[in-house]
Amino acid sequence: MQSLDAHRTAALLPWPALVDALRDMLRRRHAGLTASPERLAVPLAGGTLLAMPATDGEYASTKLVTVHEGNPARGLPVLLGEVLLLRADTGERLLMLDGPTVTARRTAAISALAALELAPPQRESLLVVGSGVQARAHLDAFTEVLGVRRAWVCSRTVAHARAFAEQARARGIDCRAIDTPEEVLGKADLVVTGTTATAPVFRDQPSFAGFVAAVGAFRPHMCELPAALVARAKLFVDDLAGARHEAGDLLQAGVDWATVTPLERVIASADGIDFLESSSGQGVSTITAHLKL
Repeated sequence: MQSLDAHRTAALLPWPALVDALRDMLRRRHAGLTASPERLAVPLAGGTLLAMPATDGEYASTKLVTVHEGNPARGLPVLLGEVLLLRADTGERLLMLDGPTVTARRTAAISALAALELAPPQRESLLVVGSGVQARAHLDAFTEVLGVRRAWVCSRTVAHARAFAEQARARGIDCRAIDTPEEVLGKADLVVTGTTATAPVFRDQPSFAGFVAAVGAFRPHMCELPAALVARAKLFVDDLAGARHEAGDLLQAGVDWATVTPLERVIASADGIDFLESSSGQGVSTITAHLKL
């Protein structure tokens, strides 16, 4: 069995191919051809242990990760873990992948896929709230898959935002650090929030109508979006069962779950985009929330 480090894991998951694979996976899940029970979360001293098994009949995998918010003070990453890939018919172990890399790329690729299906055609600019691993993964995925040409980044720590922007420019991406999201909220075609916040990361603007990928609030007490924005938006999630228990933004806004659409239904439906366009006569925000790390 091969064990791949972060660099080799990333090389195995190029953005366009990963987006296509996730699109196919969502179609198969909608058809009942996959199984992925709700993830198991075990409280630990100072963190959480998460276990996520899944199978498509041919292969099976399990992701085992830990989340410890205090790790940076110890010189360790917040997220540590592995993904084990095996044959479903024999249980033979095939690959061990770097868990944080799979997490970052899978989440960002799902966001990019959602934007391809749900966002307006104008997708040249991106506002990123957060400056960590998810922020970088989303910037890279959105530039490569969606053709984003300009980006802004905002972080609670100004120095982190500036470093993020500088590193992005070194990779050839036009990126600028800003002090508050409100500075460009009305200008950005796409918005990504990838933080561990427990309160909204920007103030609601009733005139705002755009695409938001909210990927940070994976616990009921966590929150990145204003409740008023959630209340008037079209809502999509990658995992409806998990969202009912874990999507802090949606839970705290008290959403009617009958109004929340699984992304797999959009992917599987030939008229999914028509449904979205005809659901409102006015500019309404589209929010897609991701739960599984």
